[in-house]
Amino acid sequence: MTRVEKLLYRNERWMYRDGRPNRVATFLNRIWAMFASAGLGRRWLVTLEVRGRRSGRVISAPLIAADLGGERYLVSMLGERASWVANVRAAGGMAVLREGRSVPVKLVEVPVVERGPIIRRYLQVAPAARSFAPLDWRAPDFEFDRVAADYPVFRICPAEA
Repeated sequence: MTRVEKLLYRNERWMYRDGRPNRVATFLNRIWAMFASAGLGRRWLVTLEVRGRRSGRVISAPLIAADLGGERYLVSMLGERASWVANVRAAGGMAVLREGRSVPVKLVEVPVVERGPIIRRYLQVAPAARSFAPLDWRAPDFEFDRVAADYPVFRICPAEA
């Protein structure tokens, strides 16, 4: 790992200490969400909009969508601690993805036994998430299977009509 990578990883961990974004991370997340919503990111940058489980307000979060085998997935870099995970579960998986346009989706939680390869792919396309992962994206497959239960993964499916 280079010095620059170490510095970036340390800053990422600082911004999400205790599993919650601090003020700097919240500000940067708003900027990333605007980019994603406007469709200015690549296909991997999306804004997830889901109804808050407590407030009932629509909550927006910029996320990275990993692609694997023709499917797209959302992975929680903070594991179970991420608020968006609890909100998606409370909403029955119903959400909206913004990527230049709003697309209603159903997020289906992936069983733990299928998560390993998806988490590897996620770490390949989301360098900022690497600072939160307990392993390198080049680690052997069994290592990803070992940590899979700690990282919720959702398959992005079209919303039912």
